[in-house]
Amino acid sequence: MSKKLILFAVFGLLILHACKYPLLNKEETVLARVGDEYFYEAELKDLIPDGTSPKDSIILVRNFVNNWVKTTLMVQQAEKNLTGGQLNFDQQLRDYKNSLITFKYESEWIKQNLDTVVSEEEIKDYYNNHLSNFELKENIVKVFYIVLDKDAEQNLNINSVIKLPDSLMLDSLEVLCELYADLYYLDTANWVRFNKLQKYIPIETYNQELFLKENKFIRLNKAEEVYLVKFFDYKIKDDISPLELKYRNIRNIIINKRKTELIKKMRDDIYQNALEKKEFEIYYNE
Repeated sequence: MSKKLILFAVFGLLILHACKYPLLNKEETVLARVGDEYFYEAELKDLIPDGTSPKDSIILVRNFVNNWVKTTLMVQQAEKNLTGGQLNFDQQLRDYKNSLITFKYESEWIKQNLDTVVSEEEIKDYYNNHLSNFELKENIVKVFYIVLDKDAEQNLNINSVIKLPDSLMLDSLEVLCELYADLYYLDTANWVRFNKLQKYIPIETYNQELFLKENKFIRLNKAEEVYLVKFFDYKIKDDISPLELKYRNIRNIIINKRKTELIKKMRDDIYQNALEKKEFEIYYNE
């Protein structure tokens, strides 16, 4: 943020409030005071983004100063009413600082030493060894659907295209859908939640499992639109989820496990190295 813009916003703010504050540091412009605490212009550095209009700059500065006043008032009120013991945060601050330092070092250590290459074999092995963890929570399908107006369906003769072998059918449908479909989905390689499918296709059923077992292709009429849906595969709730659905999740599990092991080894190595060099002593009776 430019110095010129800060000065303009501060000047505008001071004019709006038309008041003078006692200065703790006479070399700086003070914008607010709460008790013996002061808020200075210098604390506005980087507050206002470049390109902000003068009007918006004044609003930002005013809001920031007002928030500072409210927060400082709250802190001072708390300090007046809490006991000395309640205000003693030394141990908490030390613990927090230690946690931040440790987290930063561990993060850098992981960044430099973690092996992020996970083989197909590792993912398959994890999947096969933890099948009970991958039960489906809802029904899923492999499907294509097309939404057309009724005139377009009559002219395209979709039924004859659907009878073609899958690869030829999908290639032909892609061309036709780009030209005539109101909405379509032809990605039959990926799984789709049945509940999500119903957001696009008005399938009404009280028993999804039975519906999927009894229907491979459906045609629905709603108002002036026709819905064509073909199911290629399905899996029922409580079945084992397909590996491809859990692939990324399993990879993340393996990576996170490596992180945990890497940190544990690093901590153990630090301890053993310090032990061998006699860099620490423990004084207590067992």
